Amino acid sequence: MNTKEELIDRLIDLSFAEDIGDGDHTTLSTIGPDAMGRQHLLVKEEGILAGVDIARRVFEKFDPSLKMTVFIEDGAHVKPGDIAFVVEGPVRSLLQTERLMLNIMQRMSGIATMTAKYQSRLEGLKCKVLDTRKTTPGMRILEKEAVRIGGGSNHRIGLFDMILIKDNHVDFAGGIPQAIASAKAYCKEKGKNLKIEQEVRNTEEIRQALATGVDRIMLDNFSVERTAEAVKLVRSLDPNVEIESSGGITIDTLRSYGETGVDFISVGALTHSVKGLDLSFKAC
Repeated sequence: MNTKEELIDRLIDLSFAEDIGDGDHTTLSTIGPDAMGRQHLLVKEEGILAGVDIARRVFEKFDPSLKMTVFIEDGAHVKPGDIAFVVEGPVRSLLQTERLMLNIMQRMSGIATMTAKYQSRLEGLKCKVLDTRKTTPGMRILEKEAVRIGGGSNHRIGLFDMILIKDNHVDFAGGIPQAIASAKAYCKEKGKNLKIEQEVRNTEEIRQALATGVDRIMLDNFSVERTAEAVKLVRSLDPNVEIESSGGITIDTLRSYGETGVDFISVGALTHSVKGLDLSFKAC
């Protein structure tokens, strides 16, 4: 299985390949090979900065001679006019790395900013906001890192690091008890220590899941009232089981769900409906 670092390196390589191709002919035709310069990352919108470490990798991977001086680190609250970092070196390299760096940082900063807004609505509660697998293909590692930087928590990274039994799995397996039992047998056979989460749609399914034994219950599309009832039921039957709310929860309803006592609320909008933070990379 590819490591996080390997996936990021492959993403950077692919991104340069699709953007530069056989050469940035605009830069190569207008800028001399010996020209040196410096550019700074200018913040143009209030938010949470994310992607500084990845930007460093972009610059180093393309041209190790580029020198990056960082003034503001990942996770900091930024405002218009802030200078996050300065990069010095060959002008050709600065111009060819500019767009990829900005694409990554604007996207990650937008996600971190959105996550911080959601998590702030849960202030004072034990509940944490979770991301989902509704991510941009190829950028999941970076987008989930941005959620973490923004103060949220990561759900499973992919299909490999947790078992989440959803309605389709249940229907094809023949029921919740059968699906959970099969998952446990699989983990034992393969020597895997994976948490098992069961999505449920009603009280009966909650009872079936807890009777068979799971690590987490996902309450799918429950109203706030039904969620509060479900939390009481789960806590009475097994106080050690984690509880997650999911499905159609907005920033306006987030607090109400958190106050029911759930441990997690998963929100696809953290990564699938985000506006990038306004940043620019200008000569200085």
